[in-house]
Amino acid sequence: MKKHNFSAGPAVLPRIAIEKSAQAILDFNGIGLSLLEISHRSKDFQAVMDETVALIKEILKVPEGYQVLFLGGGASLQFAMIPFNFLKNKAAYLETGVWAKKAIKEAKGFGTTEIVASSAETTYNYVPKGYTIPTDADYFHITTNNTIYGTEIRTDIDSPVPLIADMSSDMCSRPVDVSKYAMIYGGAQKNIGPAGATFVIISDEMLAKVNEDRYIPTMLKYQTHVEGESMFNTPPVLPIYTIMETMRWLKELGGVEVMEKMNIEKAQILYDAIDNSKMFVGTAEKDSRSLMNICFVMKDQYKDKEADFLEYTKDRNISGIKGHRSVGGFRASTYNAMSKESIQYLVDVMNSFEKENL
Repeated sequence: MKKHNFSAGPAVLPRIAIEKSAQAILDFNGIGLSLLEISHRSKDFQAVMDETVALIKEILKVPEGYQVLFLGGGASLQFAMIPFNFLKNKAAYLETGVWAKKAIKEAKGFGTTEIVASSAETTYNYVPKGYTIPTDADYFHITTNNTIYGTEIRTDIDSPVPLIADMSSDMCSRPVDVSKYAMIYGGAQKNIGPAGATFVIISDEMLAKVNEDRYIPTMLKYQTHVEGESMFNTPPVLPIYTIMETMRWLKELGGVEVMEKMNIEKAQILYDAIDNSKMFVGTAEKDSRSLMNICFVMKDQYKDKEADFLEYTKDRNISGIKGHRSVGGFRASTYNAMSKESIQYLVDVMNSFEKENL
């Protein structure tokens, strides 16, 4: 029986991308060798890297003057690399969740860091608005989607200073005006590929702003990877291949414009069910709700049934809906590759549990 995978990451991927990656592990391009065995500098893999970069640029309409990189270390390494490279006088951050908080912690190790706004006082259940971005900051950092709390920034901010965005969990889920960002980055394992690859889209203008007053280790300097075309050292070859297949799938569907419409429709099915439920209630403020991670809990009078519901879903082949350990409750991650049918199935199971337990 089919499993319905709502995991927050590593997460659901297009079946075709998984199948083609599996085939490439067995025999890559019919050459009689595994993708895992060949040189990353071979013509066969260079073609993979070139196509993956080209697809990212095409799908997101990346303008001239930007570099696309694939690195290791996840978004967590970027939390340190960004201030290491670019913090000279002051960095500005929007605090919207755990991952933003972790990025802020790293930045404080390199210089003055200002939190322009935070939703910590309400356990990050909304995205702050009406804040002022300091014009003397070296950059302004945001986390566009907050996986733990189910909130999302779905508009491209106009920033008076270079804008840097962690898009780990909503990359390629909607159109983005890349020209408004100095840098976009994230771990691939939420929406565009498996764990192990980190994507970076960075402007040449931002690269020119590197802080030359301190030594930056070679591997932690962005220019190293630009000049090495993401191959200064051995890149994560299998994740990059799977990203390529995922981007092919996304392009075939019609790109991010079509995907956004699909994601809105999928999320609405589940949000409507939560809002109309007598047992479940959403946790994020409605004007901050994420299309990627839908968080909900039992209403107070039914809190004692949360464990029963998790077991109920497990018995019905639903996987990964337990909320993050720091907040509890439930979280259904509805990334690009999540089908509308799986979301409707979850709603049907929620309705059945409610009828049986009210």
